Formats: sequence, C-alpha cells, structure tokens
Amino acid sequence: MNLFEDLKWRGLMYQATDPTIEQKLNEGKLTFYLGADPTADSLHVGHLLAYLVAKRLMDHGHQPILVIGGGTGLVGDPSFKKSERQLLTIEESLSNAEGITKQVKRILPNAKIVNNYDWISGLNSIEFLRDIGKHFNVTYMMNKDSVKSRIENGISFTEFAYQILQAWDFEYLYANYNCELQIGGQDQWGNITAGLELIRKIHTNEANAFGFTFPLVTKSDGTKFGKTESGTLWLDKNRTSPYEFYQYWINTADSDVINRIKQFTFLSRTEVDRLEIEVLERPERREAQKVLAEELTKIVHGEEELKKAIKVTAALFSGNIKDLDVEEIKMGFKGLQSHEVSDNVLLIDALIELKLVKSKREAREMIKNNAVSINGDKVNDLEFIIQKKDAFGIKYTVIRKGKKKYALIKHL
Repeated sequence: MNLFEDLKWRGLMYQATDPTIEQKLNEGKLTFYLGADPTADSLHVGHLLAYLVAKRLMDHGHQPILVIGGGTGLVGDPSFKKSERQLLTIEESLSNAEGITKQVKRILPNAKIVNNYDWISGLNSIEFLRDIGKHFNVTYMMNKDSVKSRIENGISFTEFAYQILQAWDFEYLYANYNCELQIGGQDQWGNITAGLELIRKIHTNEANAFGFTFPLVTKSDGTKFGKTESGTLWLDKNRTSPYEFYQYWINTADSDVINRIKQFTFLSRTEVDRLEIEVLERPERREAQKVLAEELTKIVHGEEELKKAIKVTAALFSGNIKDLDVEEIKMGFKGLQSHEVSDNVLLIDALIELKLVKSKREAREMIKNNAVSINGDKVNDLEFIIQKKDAFGIKYTVIRKGKKKYALIKHL
C-alpha cells in the first residue's frame, strides 16, 4: 500500500488543493509544513493527529518543517471559534512556544522546527500593508468559512488579519526553504488556500505549491474528542499524567476504537484487521483498546512512562498498591478526593473528611466489616491512627473503601 492509499484507508485525507497530490506524495520527496499556535504551554490530544500525519509523511521520505506560531499566536486564529481568543503577551507566547517545541521534538525528533515570530516580529505595518496586504481581496477573505462564521457576531481586524499572517508563513517557507506543501486539519482549509493564493501572486501561477487537510476527530456518539471529566487531555505529563493518558485510550468505546487505531497508530492493515475481528467476536477482552493505549502512551511519553502507567493500572485494579513508589502513587491518584493533614489522624475522622462515609457510625461499620484498607492492608481497628511515618515516601496515605473507592491523605 502506497502512502496516499494508506492515508485514505486510515481516513486521513479530507481535502486536497491539487488533483496530482497522489503522485506527489507517493513519488516526490517534498518539504512540507505543519503549524501550531502556542495558545498554551502544551499541545493537547486534539493536536496529536496532525503530528502523527506529519510523521507518516516523514517516514515516507518527505521533509517536515514544524512551525511554532510565536507570532501568529499573538493574534489568534478565528477559525470556527465563537468568540475572540484572549490575547497573549509576547512573554507568554514565547514561553508557551518553548514548551510545545519540547513535545514536538519527542514525536518528530529529526524535524526542522522554526518559530514564525522570528520573521513576523521584524515586519513593520507599512511593509505589511504594501508588500503582503495588497495581495488580498477583502471580499475573498470574507467568504472564507473561518471568517464567515464570525461575521454575524463580529470579528476584530486583528483576527481578520490572521489569515494574511498565516498565508505569509507559507509564502516565507516556500521562498526560503523550498516548502511546497502545507498540511492541517479541515478547519485550516481557508488558511491553507490563502497561502497558496499569496504564493501564486508573488511567484506566478506556475508556482509549485499545494495543500491537503485531514478530518477533525469526533466520537461516534457526537461528544467532543479529547475531553475527559477533568478537562482537556494534554500531552504534558505534568498536566495529564501518563496514567490518565493511558486510561483515556483504554476507555475508548468499541464503536470508535478501530478508527482510532487507524488514525493514531502505525500498525499494519493486517494487524488492524485482526483487532477489528477481536472487537466483534471478543469485545470483553478489550484487546484493541489495550493496544491503542500502549501504542499512543509510548509515542507521547516513552517506554518507561508506559511501563509505569501499566503498573499503576494493574495495582489499582487488583488493590495491591504496595509495590508502587511515591511518583506512581502521585500519578495514579491525581485528581482523587484528598485531604491534607499536618499531624497524625484517626482513621474514622479521615473517612469522614474524605467523604468516604457520612457518619462516624458508618465509618465504624465499614472498618469492622473489613471494608477499609490503608496502603493496601485491611484495617479493622477502630482506634487506628494514620501516621506520616507509614506513608508512601512520607507523603501519601492511600485509603480504599470497598473494592473501587480510593482517596488520598497528603501529609504536609
């Protein structure tokens, strides 16, 4: 299967600006670019697909340029946003760009990475209007879907000018790095075509540049992809732990898992077909979900963090948490009900503080019935004292009620 056929089979080809894209992707060694604005100091799972598409092209011999939008991020992309983004300061934009660069290097270690602040920041307003702005027709710009969707509610000139800046990114890379291709999600179609128009106006209609988009990922039940109960699924392990990241993919619905494997992993068609049969015939084994979670955690966080995520998962499932270290406890119990203490505390009082029980009477019953564990050991002593010296790393005491209800004492 060639590259173009593989992209189509995986559902990663949405729109293309050039009918000869199949031949160019399969035969040529193109320089292409993918951009991301540093609106936060981490990418989230919604960005991940784009970088994995870039990796597919790179593995086929194409050369990627990854653009961190330190300049365009100061303006904000209006594409399909209901309201204007909160503007970043230069310091915030550059700091965020630094964080994103580290993540991008982990996924695509040999890719060229540039920051468009380097060329946008040197542009004065007269040059912008005369040398770039003159090539843009306002009527044409207003007909772009990314702008049209905002006209009714109002759009500032700042956001309106965004597509000019991003179009200039493409022209700048074309002129300085021989970059012929831009890729992006389907919401970037208007920005990509604006860049192509600018290239053709500056470098003549014979300029060899084109673009393609891939579909935005959605769940089969219509809910937003990449969101959890606690919020956005980030690629930064300090925001979303490798355990949380692993759990997100483990919990993928049967109706979505094969599509996610096609889109997000590099497994062969033979292996994907085998997993599809597993989902149909033995869904209770959840083998496809385990493979998906392992592949993606390894790509984003590495082999060691994957091992930790699997270890924590197994420990929490079995209730045997004694072998976990303090970092694994922190990873596995992040976001759970917790209570900070600066001294020893009676177990009965801790159960109430953690809202594991409603009354001291209920707490006594749970303890007498062997339904409470401390750091993996059953406790039936009504006078049991939780002490800092017995905590994991002298930091965390794990309380388990029943089989599945966990909470955490944090020792100060």
